[in-house]
Amino acid sequence: MADHVQSLAQLEILCKQLYETTETGVRLQAEKALVEFTNSPDCLSKCQLLLERGSSSYSQLLAATCLSKLVSRTSNPLPLEQRIDIRNYVLNYLATRPKLAEFVTQALIQLYSRITKLGWFDCQKDDYVFRNVIADVTRFLQDSVEHCIIGVTILSQLTNEINQADTSHPLTKHRKIASSFRDSSLFDIFTLSCNLLKQVCVWWWQSILAFWVIFLAEPYFSDPTSCASTSAAVLVFQSLSDPNNYHEFCRLLARLKSNYQLGELVKVENYPEVIRLIANFTVTSLQHWEFAPNSVHYLLSLWQRLAASVPYVKATEPHLLETYTPEVTKAYITSRLESVCIILRDGLEDPLDDAGLVQQQLDQLSTIGRCEYEKTCALLVQLFDQSAQTYQELLQSTNSSTIDITVQEGRLTWLVYIIGAVIGGRVSFASTDEQDAMDGELVCRVLQLMNLTDSRLAQAGNERLELAMLSFFEQFRKIYIGDQVQKSSKVSTFTVTTHTLLCFRPETITNLKYWGQCEPITSKTLQLLNDLSIGYPLPKLVKLSAVQFMLNNHTSEHFSFLGVNNQSNLSDMRCRTTFYTALGRLLMVDLGEDEDQFEQFMLPLTAAFEAVAQMFSTNTFNEQEAKRTLVGLVRDLRGIAFAFNAKTSFMMLFDWIYPAYMPILQRAIELWYHVPACTTPVLKLMAELVHNRSQRLQFDVSSPNGILLFRETSKMITTYGNRILTIGEVPKDQVYSVKLKGVSVCFSMLKAVLSGNYVNFGVFRLYGDDALDNALQTFIKLLLSIPHSDLLDYPKLSQSFYSLLEVLTQDHMNFIASLEPHVVMYILSSISEGLTALGNIYIHTAPHLLNIIIFEDCRNQWSMSRPLLGLILLNEKYFADLRNSIVNSQPPEKQQAMHLCFENLMEGIERNLLTKNRDRFTQNLSVFRREVNDSMKNSSYGVNSNDMMS
Repeated sequence: MADHVQSLAQLEILCKQLYETTETGVRLQAEKALVEFTNSPDCLSKCQLLLERGSSSYSQLLAATCLSKLVSRTSNPLPLEQRIDIRNYVLNYLATRPKLAEFVTQALIQLYSRITKLGWFDCQKDDYVFRNVIADVTRFLQDSVEHCIIGVTILSQLTNEINQADTSHPLTKHRKIASSFRDSSLFDIFTLSCNLLKQVCVWWWQSILAFWVIFLAEPYFSDPTSCASTSAAVLVFQSLSDPNNYHEFCRLLARLKSNYQLGELVKVENYPEVIRLIANFTVTSLQHWEFAPNSVHYLLSLWQRLAASVPYVKATEPHLLETYTPEVTKAYITSRLESVCIILRDGLEDPLDDAGLVQQQLDQLSTIGRCEYEKTCALLVQLFDQSAQTYQELLQSTNSSTIDITVQEGRLTWLVYIIGAVIGGRVSFASTDEQDAMDGELVCRVLQLMNLTDSRLAQAGNERLELAMLSFFEQFRKIYIGDQVQKSSKVSTFTVTTHTLLCFRPETITNLKYWGQCEPITSKTLQLLNDLSIGYPLPKLVKLSAVQFMLNNHTSEHFSFLGVNNQSNLSDMRCRTTFYTALGRLLMVDLGEDEDQFEQFMLPLTAAFEAVAQMFSTNTFNEQEAKRTLVGLVRDLRGIAFAFNAKTSFMMLFDWIYPAYMPILQRAIELWYHVPACTTPVLKLMAELVHNRSQRLQFDVSSPNGILLFRETSKMITTYGNRILTIGEVPKDQVYSVKLKGVSVCFSMLKAVLSGNYVNFGVFRLYGDDALDNALQTFIKLLLSIPHSDLLDYPKLSQSFYSLLEVLTQDHMNFIASLEPHVVMYILSSISEGLTALGNIYIHTAPHLLNIIIFEDCRNQWSMSRPLLGLILLNEKYFADLRNSIVNSQPPEKQQAMHLCFENLMEGIERNLLTKNRDRFTQNLSVFRREVNDSMKNSSYGVNSNDMMS
């Protein structure tokens, strides 16, 4: 440790300087000294002294933070005995000092949680010493109020810690710990929290509820729509509404151990009163949103599950949801509208600024609102008409205040979001023509509002309202636009006639013209354009004047986000790839072999390449301008290359870029290899160019283009690889972005070109060309620079490495055989560790995939079937046990039929992963899903997804 850190007094001074001083230089010096202290050999003992004798909360915080780093490190970990001592010391420290500063208590609880998680599988004399959670916390819960708060916080923080993966430890270990925690401790923690409900003060109920709902919502439960979880939530709300019902709550809770379905709960004699209490509690809470805003998610989650279960209820008793669900929907909608004025008046934080929170609530409301949809629609029409009329009157009046206009815009923003959500909720229910007509009523109103807001964009615009419009359009597109739309749909009859208005004039041209500098609106608009270029009949789309305008005028003059200026950030250009992917698809519709049309389209990109070439040709040039121009250009080209999946169009692009502009890309890699914001887009473009997607890279027999393309690929991999290995040690939190991401792209690039079937690799050795050897040797150098743990911790790197290794072992085994023994051992070890990791996650992945296929709206069974077959073959015994469990969960008269479903699933399937075998399994899986669903519909029991996943 440095000489200036010699005493506890000095440490406390440094802590005070770090956390309190306003002088940057002093703070940086203190931070440097404290980092040295953290890395010193006597850090552990000094931390204990700081906790015992430190006079400031900052020194206690430093000690807790340092100890957390010590117990978390993967290299040179602390011995088991020391970690046990630290855990016991922290608990005693918290117990004897219940009135520490809140941030100190939180840091110490975080330390306890981290030790517990990382030591979950550690044994001492056959005892899992870190699993005594209940015993550790019970003593806090039996003491003063301050101690009880600490105990509940420990339970909450530990649950959260167990659920959170981190980058410093393998994901497989995290999953094993989470599963074990769920199986061995979570129910006991839940029971303990239930017992607290009758003991704590009324003002404390929300803390207990928050923890309990964490238990409900955690992904330890495989099926988020679990009826058992829903039933338990019902009972919790009953107890919260009336503490006298606690004993009844416990009695009914015991029945949940049998995994009763909702239909069984309906038979409980006091169900009508229970559901009434829940509804009243929910409506009241939603109306008083300012007192418990964080509870909205849990309330909506409960009602979403209840509403989603309605089609599956088999019991004859009324479930009463048709009575109370509209009340919940109305309470949510009206409370959001009423909050707008209060938030503006009091300067409160606006929930509309939190896009993730809004989307989460809308996803939940989409299911709730479609239950008794006619009531929801009538309410929305009434509220929307009122707000829209008031808004229009305010805009036409010369005496309107800005505040009044802003309030109405806020109300309309919420209404547009909600309308989009309930239209998107159509997918969860069997829709009728009447409901489609209701959707049409809502859609027309949003279109009319869009006309009004577009007319004001030249003077003023509301970003939140524009984002709400885009959210609405995306939901509308998913349900009513595209080849998959049912032609009988009432809404589909006006889809085509309003398509220009809906999707292009306002939401592409207008948005990109007026909102080009607003990244959220630009990116969402471009994503909408991209989605439409996939899902809508393209010949109709291309004829639109708006589309033709974009194809002929894709420059910064018309679309400001394509501009390059001194303020633009290199990472802000990702949306350009999306833009040019959509334009590329649209261009291909009528392009054919028209080279003149292609050259005309490429003129702005040609000018950009020439500009970069001109900069590189001089000894001095504006490096930042060159970087921005190049990055924007390669992102544009990658979008076009991705869209051009036909041979004719791709060959035009290939002839345009090679050989004229390839040296510019190579030069960029040489100059800026250490700047991932520059090199990654260039590498990704090259990886796309060599990808033989849809057999688009088909050269004539006499053409050398395949060999020439491989040479350029080899040169780029070699140039980047040799240079990136010279950058030295990289901090752990930056190693992926600085190094491993580029390496991963290089692996993907090499795999694509080796497996593209357009290069005769024997030619290289025949003519003494070292391009192939250079690429392969660079791959080995890069591979040996990566620890095994990183190969498993970063999924994209793992995927690219194992895919490349598969190609090498199939077609280049002579190269693998010529490697040095230590290299072969490294590769074999990576395969062994990868297989071990895959085996560990089988228990999580295979049941989850089956659950999605059987119970959820699985729209792409093909993508599910490919990994599922590999998992089944990897552990056939586990699959057999899983199959037997599902079969046995059926009523006796249905077991034979379910057994036959599984037999048919594996009919004709061999023990290999060849394409023909996988295709056969995909076909079997489609039949399996249909047969199982038919069996479930005809059964009064059905298949319980919890049973399946257990």
